[in-house]
Amino acid sequence: MKISALQTARYGYAPKLPAVLAGKPETIAIEAGKPTQSIADQAELKKIFEHTYGKPLVTFVKGKNPSVKKELRVGVILSGGQAPGGHNVIAGIYDGLKKGNAKSRLFGFLGGPSGLIDGKYIEIKDKLMDEYRNTGGFDIIGSGRTKIESDAQVAASMATAKKMKLDAIVIIGGDDSNTNAALLAEHFMREGQNTQVIGVPKTIDGDLKNAMIETSFGFDTATKTYAEVIGNIERDANSAKKYWHFIKLMGRSASHIALECALQTQPNICLISEEVESKKMTLRQITDYLCSVIAKRAENGENFGVILIPEGLVEFVPEMKRLIAELNDLMAVKAAEFNKLAGFDAQADWLSKNLSKASAETFKALPAAIAQQFLMDRDPHGNVQVSRIETEKLLISLVETKLAAMKKAGTYKGSFSSYNHFFGYEGRCAFPSNFDADYCYSLGYTAFILIANGLTGYLSSVRNLTAPAKEWIAGGVPLTMMMNMEQRHGSKKPVIRKALVELDGKPFKTLAKNRPVWEVKTSYTFPGAIQYYGPDEVCNEPTQTLLLERGRKKAAAPAKKAAMKKPAGAKKPAGKK
Repeated sequence: MKISALQTARYGYAPKLPAVLAGKPETIAIEAGKPTQSIADQAELKKIFEHTYGKPLVTFVKGKNPSVKKELRVGVILSGGQAPGGHNVIAGIYDGLKKGNAKSRLFGFLGGPSGLIDGKYIEIKDKLMDEYRNTGGFDIIGSGRTKIESDAQVAASMATAKKMKLDAIVIIGGDDSNTNAALLAEHFMREGQNTQVIGVPKTIDGDLKNAMIETSFGFDTATKTYAEVIGNIERDANSAKKYWHFIKLMGRSASHIALECALQTQPNICLISEEVESKKMTLRQITDYLCSVIAKRAENGENFGVILIPEGLVEFVPEMKRLIAELNDLMAVKAAEFNKLAGFDAQADWLSKNLSKASAETFKALPAAIAQQFLMDRDPHGNVQVSRIETEKLLISLVETKLAAMKKAGTYKGSFSSYNHFFGYEGRCAFPSNFDADYCYSLGYTAFILIANGLTGYLSSVRNLTAPAKEWIAGGVPLTMMMNMEQRHGSKKPVIRKALVELDGKPFKTLAKNRPVWEVKTSYTFPGAIQYYGPDEVCNEPTQTLLLERGRKKAAAPAKKAAMKKPAGAKKPAGKK
């Protein structure tokens, strides 16, 4: 396989570590805090997690810790969707194990959690590990979305761990995957099996975070990758001056990606699902808002613009949320009856008789092509796959109809042409930014220290992320601390609560403050490609979201100023003094 020059160069990059992790492993001790409790439903969760609930927060400090020299056997799992930096998490675990004891071994389960259930794995050794350092993707061992839920799956997982004599399993995943990690840790302890379970916070959606988990890995790289392309489109729009670009971005349950990309690129409009839900905005109200901005810009002779749309927007619009819920319930009860229907017309007629009047009217008002997307490719539970709904095309259709009516009434005199885009998979396996390369390596190394100290049911935590890496704070957070009980598939289950965009938080407030100007005045910024070499402000700056949340930056403009400085010895342009 031919290796690119960039990939060759990235192999040689040495990820930065917090100062506490930079020395010999035996000089890293742990400092335990007070016992913790879950964010809600304490009594219920204490019953479910009888052996692992209430553990203390732990922080790493300089000290003596000879236990890290133990010979260990550790398994690692990549779970869920890809996120840039996953390979460096594994590298951090691997290097930690080998520094602790050269005889320690790391095994990678193939294809996600199913690899643990089925006992399919490979041993990760120097040659294999070195081929994946600082690279994107999860292809070193593959990923998967299997959940370890049933008694049979749990029993099979425990049998694999016992057969392999594993001291620990590290699960690299999002909120659902780490909920699984917590349950697995509890099962092992309940059965008296000495296999520890440690989680690592992964998801480009950015919705696995709290006071102790400042960001999930991959969010930095993915949003910078999307922002580069959005900036390119903005520059094209401002050059051609004739198209409106509707851009859907990943983020079903939360709008962190859309918000971060807006802060980086300053588009004309960025819809935030959480705001739509809070204001109970209907599709009509959203359409009216979009058309009002389009009309204002047309008055200035600017018949172009850029609109960012979160992937999960439709689930936050009241009438759409109700429609989706009713469709899910219908498919659960009458799936066999529905599946016998031939063709969309027959399906639509059946739905008009089985949905509530309000939802039937909502469904009927949808463009046929969009309506069909609500009925196909249901997930294994029979639910609508919201990610398959082309929300950007739906909004374009509604805007076109509204603008035509406005033109007829004389309230709109512009011209409207549109393009639709969906940026999702393009960002999940990008070369990790320096931030993600460093952060992920630190998370992996932290996971090793947690294992070496005999801890289980913890999530690897690295904090103080707006400071230089040497000032980062490493430790562990009990998984049960982030949990509550939620209704899932007809019953209440323990889950790690998703972190949604906070409307009173600084990132959203920065957007809200600036958008009246961005809507009308072309204010685009162009982040450009991710840079790996150069000044810190160009190569190592974290996301706008992180900077704003941690109070390290006032404004949202992310222009890479260092890259725009006049080179030494450059002459002034003619006529300039």
